[in-house]
Amino acid sequence: MTLQPLIDHFESYLPFDEGERQLLEGRVTQRKIKRRQAILQEGFPCKHYSFVIEGCFRMFGVDPKGTEHTIQFAAENEWIADIGSFHSGKPSKLFIEAIEPSVVLQIEKEDLYFLYTNIPKLDRIFKVIIEDKYVELQNRVLQTISSTAQERYVAFLEQYPNLAQRLPNTQIASYLGITPEFLSKIRKDLAS
Repeated sequence: MTLQPLIDHFESYLPFDEGERQLLEGRVTQRKIKRRQAILQEGFPCKHYSFVIEGCFRMFGVDPKGTEHTIQFAAENEWIADIGSFHSGKPSKLFIEAIEPSVVLQIEKEDLYFLYTNIPKLDRIFKVIIEDKYVELQNRVLQTISSTAQERYVAFLEQYPNLAQRLPNTQIASYLGITPEFLSKIRKDLAS
């Protein structure tokens, strides 16, 4: 198991000593995930925070008509979890699925709480990570209610510059709340 990308990620906030690295190592699990494999399914509680080492994931919900609504993407060096389900233990209303073959490091709830207690700086680091994601969510909600589809697409390209070429149009369109056909039109308009 390679923990170095996770340690590097945490140390971009605060340095870790050798004892903290060893505590972390005993509480993290590495998993290889196949393309289209789910690490969370609707109706089951979210049991892990997942840190992406390789690959890409999307979190999405499915409405009663069967339409998928993408909420978040996560690629290398990013976290993904249904935080509400993770903390409450209640069944999730979301799916988290690999878009491409991936490798993640996962931390279960009891292990995360152990790490918060035994590595206090980790509690602060996760607080900042969650706050940053919350700001992202606020900006996304504001864009959704006040921006045109083209403005949302440009913002998507700014937020996920490395993903636009890796994701199918259907998933980008789902994230933007538009049809794939309308996304093609927006791309044509921007290219001309």
